Amino acid sequence: MLKAFASGEDIHRATAAEVFGVGLADVSSEQRRASKAINFGLIYGMSAFGLAAQLGIERTAAQQYIDRYFMRYPGVAEYMQTTRERAREQGYVETVFGRRLYLPEIRASNPARRAGAERAAINAPMQGTAADLIKLAMIAVQGWLDESQLASRMIMQVHDELVLEVPQAELALVKKKLPQLMAGVAALRVPLLAEVGAGESWEAAH
Repeated sequence: MLKAFASGEDIHRATAAEVFGVGLADVSSEQRRASKAINFGLIYGMSAFGLAAQLGIERTAAQQYIDRYFMRYPGVAEYMQTTRERAREQGYVETVFGRRLYLPEIRASNPARRAGAERAAINAPMQGTAADLIKLAMIAVQGWLDESQLASRMIMQVHDELVLEVPQAELALVKKKLPQLMAGVAALRVPLLAEVGAGESWEAAH
């Protein structure tokens, strides 16, 4: 999986190729869709029942998809189990940058509440780190805008996107600099990538 990220491959296609044992070029749209659902679903603690409902398949087939995934990526299953155990011991989990999410119900006697806290424990380090990264990117971009005394303005953050109002005269410079600033806020085991689009509206910029 790290290799797929490092080489810039479509991670869902690459995962599907590994899980279903086919070449990248032979991955079907159905296989990619299943892989994407698993990649994102496991972060949120999705069960075989949930995956089956999302893909419109039988629960047994969904369970087979998940079993194949963990067979090919045992490190993911190990991460999930280790994170649950650490959360129970510490009472919290941390992002890559050390920001904590406390989980008071991780030791709850109620199974549903405990399971919810366990899902949060698995999800928070990843989602929280993503949130940390975009905040660091905002700081880097605003610092550059101020230092450069540009007329361009950062006006909004939407999930992992920054939206700016940019005069035409500064557009080429901003389009070149922004991806460099955003991708340079941290060095992780996978490369950080940032794409830029421009248009008369946010929708058009996509």
